[in-house]
Amino acid sequence: MNEKIIDSHCHLDMPAFDQDRQQVLEKARAAGVMGFVVPGTTRDSWQKILDLAAGETDVYPALGLHPYFCAEHNTAQVDQLRTLAEKMRPVAIGEIGLDFFRPDLDQDLQLELFELQLQVAQDLELPVILHTRKAHEQVLKLLKQYPVRSGISHAFNGSWQQARQYMDMGFCLGFGGMLTYERSSKLRTLAAKLPLEHLVLETDAPDMPGAAHQYQRNSPEYLPEVLDVLSEIRSESRQSIAATTTINVCRVLTLPDKTRPVPDPQDA
Repeated sequence: MNEKIIDSHCHLDMPAFDQDRQQVLEKARAAGVMGFVVPGTTRDSWQKILDLAAGETDVYPALGLHPYFCAEHNTAQVDQLRTLAEKMRPVAIGEIGLDFFRPDLDQDLQLELFELQLQVAQDLELPVILHTRKAHEQVLKLLKQYPVRSGISHAFNGSWQQARQYMDMGFCLGFGGMLTYERSSKLRTLAAKLPLEHLVLETDAPDMPGAAHQYQRNSPEYLPEVLDVLSEIRSESRQSIAATTTINVCRVLTLPDKTRPVPDPQDA
């Protein structure tokens, strides 16, 4: 029997899935994935994500401006984000954050857009989904300036001390395909000792495939492989990790927990 789990971060709206999106969803569901959080990356992605979520009861939309594409963004789009998020109430503002790993990305513009989007999340009382590379200290500093209603630090790769700061703010930390590589010893050590109550599973599909799918398109159907590795490196059972990480996503993003049986009205 497949444990019920949620992919807390996958880009099902991307063109990589245009030819077989429905089949991808069906395969993932058959593998035990019972929820898909789809974060926005650019203004042009928002409507596609909302349409996808409108047609699938287990797809949850997030809306945001990803730092990778900051050259395509402007502050007027943040105003549009606020208006749309206020109307549609996505599960989070995201994927937002800072990427100081790539030298070609304008850091000042990233900072401006990130601050403005944190303000939107704060004002609308929505959690955030964070993208952070080589910028955890800057992100944590801004989160203290703009205390949002928790969120997820996606593809977490920071230190134990940084993880502690996120957790103290009520954040969960996302772990995905990188965990399945044996060479990811530092990441595995961290994932093994962090409190399970702050961990969530993710694929980042179609990107960041695991060891068994290197150089291939990543897919939510591979999420159980991340669960397998977590159960190998931690003391908890596969069932316990599946149940707790699912509860974590539902808690931090206020999703309905569909793993629990719905009471029959006749029993009331």
